[in-house]
Amino acid sequence: MTVSLKNVGAITLFAEDLAATAAFYRDILGLRAVAEDDSAVAFDFGNTIVNVLKRSAAPELIDPAPVADREAGSRFQLTVWVEDADAVCAQLKEHGVALLNGPMDRPWGQRTATFTDPAGHVWEVAQDIGQR
Repeated sequence: MTVSLKNVGAITLFAEDLAATAAFYRDILGLRAVAEDDSAVAFDFGNTIVNVLKRSAAPELIDPAPVADREAGSRFQLTVWVEDADAVCAQLKEHGVALLNGPMDRPWGQRTATFTDPAGHVWEVAQDIGQR
């Protein structure tokens, strides 16, 4: 028998600078905080909560696994569906957010671009453009 999973309810991201990272999600991405304390700020992202947690509080959640430093490099990418990737990228640039790449058309039928939050987490915006 396989494990029965429903959906992703929350994603917790570790950040060295909680205030700067929370401000990015609130002020640039326009997300609403649904919970906040000295160690974390949780944002409503539709069907998922994105919880930004101080890196110093992370060990109690994942012990004995180590908490990696930002400099260790990215091991995942979070993708958000958008109606117009170019328009979203223009808005990000207006807020001083540098794109890692894109926007570009992908062979699997999406137009994508990536950027990082202040803690170094990689985000992708993806627009469905149909298979080419």
